[in-house]
Amino acid sequence: MKKIVFILSIACLLLSLSACKSCGGSSEQNQIATGDNSQTCLDWEGTYSGILPCADCEGIETNLILKMDNTYQISWKYMGKDDEIYTHEGTFVWDATGNIITLENMDVEEYPTMYKVCENYLLQLDLSGNVITGELADKYILTKN
Repeated sequence: MKKIVFILSIACLLLSLSACKSCGGSSEQNQIATGDNSQTCLDWEGTYSGILPCADCEGIETNLILKMDNTYQISWKYMGKDDEIYTHEGTFVWDATGNIITLENMDVEEYPTMYKVCENYLLQLDLSGNVITGELADKYILTKN
């Protein structure tokens, strides 16, 4: 009896460890969506926040709420400029890989609209949908609250 319980425990452990993968390298962007991606595997619904770099202020305090019905609410506050909070809401779509979302109904020339969905954080992408590189690359992260 103990042997059966032990074998079943090991099998359950192996299944749970292989069930999901967290956000990986950029090669995922070129793969076809399967059952194992951010959209289907991660608990992505929730509020993400952080202070993003700003060219002419102390930083952009950003809050992004993602909802299960594929709607979002985003707000920005330009620190050190004024106390006004700018908000926008709309829908978002997943890319073919199920790892990147695009916020719709926003001016893509003015605002970043693409985010790579990772476990407990969003990685803001550049206006072309590429991972931001350089010395400020690690500053483009919104952490799940």
